[in-house]
Amino acid sequence: MMPMDFLQLAGKRVLVFGVANRKSVACHVGRVLTEAGAECVYVVQNEAVRESAAKLLAGRDVYVCDVEREDQIARLRDEVGARHDRFHGLVHSIAFADYSEGVRPFHETSKSAFLRAVDVSCYSLVALSRALADLMDPDASVVTISISTTRMAAENYGYMAPVKAALDSAIGFLAKSFSRFSQIRFNAVAPGLVRTPLTRGLVSTELAEKASLVMHPLGRLGEPGDVARAIAFLIDPAQDWITGQVLGVDGGLADVKARA
Repeated sequence: MMPMDFLQLAGKRVLVFGVANRKSVACHVGRVLTEAGAECVYVVQNEAVRESAAKLLAGRDVYVCDVEREDQIARLRDEVGARHDRFHGLVHSIAFADYSEGVRPFHETSKSAFLRAVDVSCYSLVALSRALADLMDPDASVVTISISTTRMAAENYGYMAPVKAALDSAIGFLAKSFSRFSQIRFNAVAPGLVRTPLTRGLVSTELAEKASLVMHPLGRLGEPGDVARAIAFLIDPAQDWITGQVLGVDGGLADVKARA
């Protein structure tokens, strides 16, 4: 991949949440940002992930934080604040839904499963933004990952579309709330179906590929790199007039479905 020289990210420090393995979108984000000259500091869910990703993130600062635990968020703030005085960006690539019993009809979603998904996938952005606010540059950029079809009842995605819809709404409220004391921007990228380990568990990639060839304007599934480059674009300080937005990164698929 050619260096993204047009991005004004050289010397910028970005906190990246959500690396699980080399196929994670967060891992691709880190690679793109690093190639553009940014310094990435990583946060993973637990010690097991940190150990498994040690070789992948060799030489990088890697912290641990389970975003379901407020004490760990507070500890993270103290730990990164002790080593880094300023961050110019934050990438929130965190989501969770319990599909251990398979994908059920939406009306069978349990209260505990739904609320836990909201906590991890949506509220964690609010909690982390609040906790790390003093470490963020006044012109920093925060980017999270949504989906492009929160209004389409795709049952193979379970109950995550309503959760991501809450995340989309939170983006606008965070942008407004933080505008009281900073120029920090909050945006989301909204991919369609992307080739990741998660999507392989939710839908047959072969079937999705065939459907994409018929329905998709670009005739292919998305790749993690497609999402990563869009995130890097929004982290770029040159995009200082973009905030409170959900940027579709699905090759136009959602628009085609809306017009159908």
